[in-house]
Formats: sequence, C-alpha cells, structure tokens
Amino acid sequence: MAASNVSRAVVKRQVKPLLSLDRQEARKRVINLYRAWYRQIPYIVQDFDIPKSIEQCREKLRSEFEKNRHLTDIRVIDMKVVKGQIDLQECVHIWKQSCHIMQFWKDTVEPKPKDFLSKFISGAE
Repeated sequence: MAASNVSRAVVKRQVKPLLSLDRQEARKRVINLYRAWYRQIPYIVQDFDIPKSIEQCREKLRSEFEKNRHLTDIRVIDMKVVKGQIDLQECVHIWKQSCHIMQFWKDTVEPKPKDFLSKFISGAE
C-alpha cells in the first residue's frame, strides 16, 4: 500500500526542461542541428581529409539521426541536441582529429569464438 503512494508521488513530480518546452520546439532544434551538420559536411571532408565522399558522410549523418528517431522524452532529445552541437563545434574549430571523425564508421566488435573449430579458424589459440 505504501509503495503505491510513493510511486504516485514520483509520477506527479514535474521536471524542469533543459531547452525545449514542448515536442515541436525540440523537433525544430533537431532539424536545425541536422541542417547545420549537413551544411558543414563538405568542409569536414576537405579539412580532415577523410577517405569518405560527401554523399557517404551525409548518408551516415542521416543514419545517426535515424538511430534516435524513437526518442520521446524532451529532456533526452535536448541533451542529444546539446551533445550534437558540441560535436559540431569541435569539428568546425578542428579540435577533433580525423580518427575521431572516422569512428562514426567503426564496425561493431564481433564476439570472440567459443568453440574449438571457430578458435582454430580465427587463429585465436
């Protein structure tokens, strides 16, 4: 009984917004961030001399934004926007290095083989 009263009190608590007051404002911030990155990509490719084309970078930008499409909490969206703005600023001022940019294309780590035959083929042991 007491636990349910506590959970009701927690649910009713209002949290202070980071930047946006509603979903439309958060959406505008995300779109503005996307546009800023999109415009900056040709300069990033040129300045960092990465082995990717502008089209590949724009495709990766879109996929990175699509990863977070499911987010609904405004505070989380705002935090992601702030981090994206910081990353963009670091790229613009060339505070990052090309290896930091190339980490967006980093492949996922494959799990180590566990059975004998897989270990033998991969040369692990």
